[in-house]
Amino acid sequence: MKISILKILLLCTFFVFISCEKEQPIPKSKAKPKIAGVILSFDDAYINEWFATNQQLKKYGWKGTFFVCRIHNLKHYQIKKLLELQNEGHEIGGHGLNHLNAADYTRVHTINEYMKDEINPMLHLMHFYGLKVSSFAYPYGGRTQKLDAALLKKFKVVRGRAFNEEVADKQGCYFNHSNLIFSFSIDDTHNDFNIPHLLKLLDFAKKHNKILILNSHKTVNEVTGDYQTENKTLEYVCQYVKRNKLRFYTVSDLNKFQ
Repeated sequence: MKISILKILLLCTFFVFISCEKEQPIPKSKAKPKIAGVILSFDDAYINEWFATNQQLKKYGWKGTFFVCRIHNLKHYQIKKLLELQNEGHEIGGHGLNHLNAADYTRVHTINEYMKDEINPMLHLMHFYGLKVSSFAYPYGGRTQKLDAALLKKFKVVRGRAFNEEVADKQGCYFNHSNLIFSFSIDDTHNDFNIPHLLKLLDFAKKHNKILILNSHKTVNEVTGDYQTENKTLEYVCQYVKRNKLRFYTVSDLNKFQ
């Protein structure tokens, strides 16, 4: 009899334990942060054109990253425009002192010579003017792994060019949590640029929670030559970002996702 009562007590204890276990809340898995957005970057030294474009795009609350070369040739009023862009939340990055193709240059010179001739004097001048430079874009996209390693000691993020631009999901122009990034060109005369393809890239970024990295050069109302991007193309991107509740990023913003 005593053994039967003991069995009953043990069974009751077991079922109470199981019931308590079932009532425990199941921990929810953390949702991935929504980071989908676009980086609009610009190369060379089209300061006046960039400044004018900024006036047109301000209504979208946009951000741009401007990779500047030939800083030693800029006029005082152009430096002031760069500082104004920086003060508004845009980023100023480096694009080489003389816009040399780094890969070509280091075929006949050492990397140390490249840094001494092209990078260090550029940084010295930019910092002297009050430009907070923490990112770099390769002129012409010319890069090597050794150059990447050397430049990433100077800059938090280095940008190259994505040249395999056929299918949206095979692009290299999305941020992949690396401090070496690649961009897709939206210059009007670029071989692989067209609005339908740009829309596919934007849609892919939105659907897969990616940051799309774009680059251009001279911003214009009407294209008259190579390395030019129409302001209406930039408006198209800005309207897409706002309509689909994506975000605008600068290149240095990527550091928070490393």
